[in-house]
Amino acid sequence: MDEGEALLGRAILVTGAAGFTGAHACRYFAGLGMKVAGLVHNRIPDTSGADAGIRYYSCDLLDSRQLPAIVREAAPDYVLHLGGKNSVPESWDDPLLYMQTNVFSLLSLLEALRPFPDCRVLIAGSRLSVPLAPPYRPPHPYSLSKSLQKAIALSWQALFNQFIMVAEPSNLTGPGPSTGICSLLAQRVARAELGFMDEPFRLSSRFVRRDFLDVRDAVRAYGYLFAYGRSGEEYPVCSGQERSLLEVAEAVQQLAGTRIPLLWGDSDPQPSGGEAKPAEPEFLSRLGWKPLIPFSASLTDVIGYFRGTKGEFQ
Repeated sequence: MDEGEALLGRAILVTGAAGFTGAHACRYFAGLGMKVAGLVHNRIPDTSGADAGIRYYSCDLLDSRQLPAIVREAAPDYVLHLGGKNSVPESWDDPLLYMQTNVFSLLSLLEALRPFPDCRVLIAGSRLSVPLAPPYRPPHPYSLSKSLQKAIALSWQALFNQFIMVAEPSNLTGPGPSTGICSLLAQRVARAELGFMDEPFRLSSRFVRRDFLDVRDAVRAYGYLFAYGRSGEEYPVCSGQERSLLEVAEAVQQLAGTRIPLLWGDSDPQPSGGEAKPAEPEFLSRLGWKPLIPFSASLTDVIGYFRGTKGEFQ
């Protein structure tokens, strides 16, 4: 199936449009011929070059006066909600901020969208969310905020019959200012090549395994979900293949041709072979979606991005 034909000429509002995934999403949907409005929290991006034709609005999602006015002006057929915070360490420092940004901002957005019952809303959740049922044991405040976000989104769908879906992407990689593990490793490599002598990069364990997916494949998946997804459903968006952090760290260094000092915590024991099966994007696969960008190519692009920024986030 081709999502492009179903979305051509339709209007989409992307929150978090200046972020890592948001920037890729705006450009991708504009390339499909959609009318793209991007919502940012602070500075409006330069609309020349790759962002030409994208209309940006600066607004706090908690602004109950400005946000509904922007939604009315954009009149979206689709909304991709990417706005929020996603740093586990930061969530420990300021858990209230994470509740406000990831939970209350969603409520504000959904309320602003109530006059648009036909609008299809896709919430970018997290594979780190946990079931909200006893025993309540989220591993960190970020996980709690994303768990509450998913529960609210699907409950709101049931209460108000709005078209709401939840995507649960895995660890996204690719060029851009991501704070994911691949980007942090690539940033250290770029800094090492410039002669910086940073402290050893700390990783939790050689044996932790994670699924990685290029952000450009993820936004294609979001397009498929807009075109063919079902309201009230949650969908894993992932590659279906897991790698250990040791494999990831070695791959970044080998592709860059540069070694950096690493410090392993090994807080987790070596796996015994009874681990849970990796998530599979079954619904998307049935539609014909599959990852197109190999992991090595994605890492190469990440390394190239940070070499271009001289090891800085831009």
